[in-house]
Amino acid sequence: MTKNVYDPIRRIYDKFHYMSKGHKLIANYIINHYDKAAFMTAAKLGEAVGVSESTVVRFATELGFDGYPKFQKALQELIKSKLTSVQRIEVTSNMLNEENVLKSVLQSDMEKIKRTMEEIDQSIFNKVVESILNAKRIYILGVRSSATLAGFLGFYFNLIFDNIRLVHTTSVSEMFEQIINASEGDVVIGISFPRYSKRTIKALQYVKSKGATVVAITDSFDSPLVSYADLALIARSDMTSFVDSLVAPLSVINALLVAIGMRKKEHISRTFETLEKIWDEYQVYEKYDNIEPSRKVD
Repeated sequence: MTKNVYDPIRRIYDKFHYMSKGHKLIANYIINHYDKAAFMTAAKLGEAVGVSESTVVRFATELGFDGYPKFQKALQELIKSKLTSVQRIEVTSNMLNEENVLKSVLQSDMEKIKRTMEEIDQSIFNKVVESILNAKRIYILGVRSSATLAGFLGFYFNLIFDNIRLVHTTSVSEMFEQIINASEGDVVIGISFPRYSKRTIKALQYVKSKGATVVAITDSFDSPLVSYADLALIARSDMTSFVDSLVAPLSVINALLVAIGMRKKEHISRTFETLEKIWDEYQVYEKYDNIEPSRKVD
């Protein structure tokens, strides 16, 4: 797979000496405050610099972008993996409605799922399903906030397969110790979203060199995971304050589980029949058998 990386900051440097006075003001502001500029409208950026909104729009066009929104998106893609948690809080504070954070966040998550649904490649999804079903061994790795997604996927895969290895790690060396035997015929699922984990990237680089099939679950084709992936499932995960929005990635993982579950229906049914007996015997779940039935209303 190839990545379409377009660095707006580099473009600004390349064209700076040929810019008008107004455009140089915008360029200097973006270079020095790129973390804030990426989330400002053209009008707000113009106000901060002291130029008109139309000047800002022309600035983006002269850099080679099809309008200011395209430039803004490229800037966001560039910086989102570099922002610290403190910077995230600062730059996203203006994006959220403080009076109704609940609706603002839910609406934002809904939009991420919608974009993911529109952009995800069904054929790639199908290939991922086939690769997992045919794998000799399946490794799942994700650290920090992505560890939640890896754990969720691993929990259900353990009910479907008997060849699962959920990689638990607190260091690079521990991760390599757990994936050292990955080889051709194995599938390694790497999960990471901005800020991307170097541990995950290095691990995927290693298993790729050993001949394993690498599946990346990440947020864009510009993600560093994609460089080492045979297949990539893209799920939108733009930041929400200091919190990583993992709603769309979790939805994609749910779809993956359901698709594989449908292909392994008979096996899963037998597994759950056995588990239900075990759960009853050892009282794993609360039962309501002794509750008096509702009286019939005439």
